[in-house]
Parts: sequence; structure tokens; C-alpha cells
Amino acid sequence: MPPLSGRDLLSLSDLSPDELAELLAFATELKAGKHHPQFPQKVLGLLFFKASTRTRVSFSVAMYQLGGQVLDLHSGVTQVGRGEPTCDTARVLDRYLDVVAIRTFDQAEVQEFADYASIPVINALTDLEHPCQILADLLTIQEEFGTLKGLTLAYLGDGNNVAHSLLLGCAMAGMNVHIAGPNGYAPAPAVVEQANRLMQGLGKVLVTTDPDLAVKDAQILYTDVWASMGQESEAGQRLPAFQPYQVNSQLLEQASSDAIVLHCLPAHRGEEITHQVMEGAASRVWEQAENRMHAQKALLASVLG
Repeated sequence: MPPLSGRDLLSLSDLSPDELAELLAFATELKAGKHHPQFPQKVLGLLFFKASTRTRVSFSVAMYQLGGQVLDLHSGVTQVGRGEPTCDTARVLDRYLDVVAIRTFDQAEVQEFADYASIPVINALTDLEHPCQILADLLTIQEEFGTLKGLTLAYLGDGNNVAHSLLLGCAMAGMNVHIAGPNGYAPAPAVVEQANRLMQGLGKVLVTTDPDLAVKDAQILYTDVWASMGQESEAGQRLPAFQPYQVNSQLLEQASSDAIVLHCLPAHRGEEITHQVMEGAASRVWEQAENRMHAQKALLASVLG
């Protein structure tokens, strides 16, 4: 079990490359049923301000399988929905819970919660990062290829929270990561710079507007919705700009012959990915979704251990 007891995970960069590798190895062991740590009477709080299917269910099942319990603390049933300050909520929940996963908009809100709570705080998604998703993604890629180092992942679409965490996670794993999207939708320069520092010469970051260049010889093609939660009103103007970045059969043919396709879901079939590719032989989308539970189970056990 990785030595993460009591630690927060607000960003993938909170882990060292060695800790990331250990966490993925631990997730592999748990998935294979080699051993199963138990945390009876431990309670996970899910403090969610954004709707969720995979994150809510995967965290809940993971905690139940570890012998613990889950409280769903969405804003409709707590005082946070009526404006209670984050610092007050944090100090109260800190006295009740053993670990909390927060899914919200502003990264600063997760950071503030962690500043005022002594229990482990996990970023279950913010507009800046989605670290738990990328743990599952890297686990899926490692299962497929047996290694991470030296592989090339091409992400096509909006330079959003998933793109940011992919940059960091791939960099720490020694992978090349290519981000392709239209002008004005690139990932944050600060995150790109951070990924380049984390690479330490083991890989390369490419940010481009050319989808063909991004996918050339890539072993992993990855996409996400073109308008994330809170951006639905922009969907009409985004669609024409993002159309050249659709993951379809023609684009897949330009990647490596053994390339796989990933999508963090939910998917808008016919927009960022075609039905044919999502249901095709290269798709590992359902394995990727399953691995949310295994990766998060490893994370929960590690921070509680």
C-alpha cells in the first residue's frame, strides 16, 4: 500500500512519480483480488456541487468494498447549498468524517477545505483538474500495454480539467502527451509549463491546432465533451470550431496500428466521438469506466491506511 496515510489529493502533482506508480500497482493488486484491506466504521463524505454518475457510484462502491460507509452530502441536503462558508463546513465535517471527496467548480474551494480540515481531502473534480479520472486512465493504459513509459497519448478537444490532469499524469509517467484543439481552447499555459517540468526529459509535451499531427503514431486517442458542465450555453458556437477534432475512423487510422480509444464519459456520440469508434475494437471506454472504482479504492485505502 503506498504510504499516503492522511494525505490530500488535490492535484496529481501532489504525488511523486514513484507514488503514482505505486498507487497504480496497488490498484492492479486490488482489482486482481490479491488482498483486500478493510476499514470498518470509516466514513467517506461525498460533497458534490456537480452532477455525477461514475464518480459518485465508483467512490461509493469502492468505500463499501473496503468495509466503510458513505454519506452523500450534495448541496441540496446540506447548509453549503445555503451559503455556509467552506471553512466552517470543513471544520465541522472534519470532526465527523474520515475522508471527503469534493466535486465542485473552483479549485480554490477544494484547497480552502483542505486548509481547514485535518482529514484527507480528495479532488473528485474541479474546473481545473480531474485527478481521479486520470488515475483510472493510466491504469487502463498500463493494463493494455504493460507499461506507460514511452507511450504517446493524443488528446483531442477542449483544453479543460481532463486535459490538465492528463498533462500532469502522463508527464509523471514518462509518456508523451499531445493536446490538439482549436485556437482559444488550449490548456492553461501554467499547467503546460508544469507538465514540461515534470517530464524531466522522459517525454514530450505538444500543444497544437493540428489533429493529424497530434495523433500520428499515438498509441492512445482520448477525447471529452466539447462543452463541459457550466458551458452548455456555449455548445452552439463550440461545435463548428471543434468538428475537425472529432475522434472518428479516419483519425484513428492515422494513429499507431495498436492504438486504443478512451473517453471519460458521458459521451455525445456524433460530436466529439463517433458511435462506430466508441463501439469499435479499439475502444477501451468501458474498461476505463470500471477502473474508476479500482483506482479510487486504491487511493482511499492509501490515504486511510
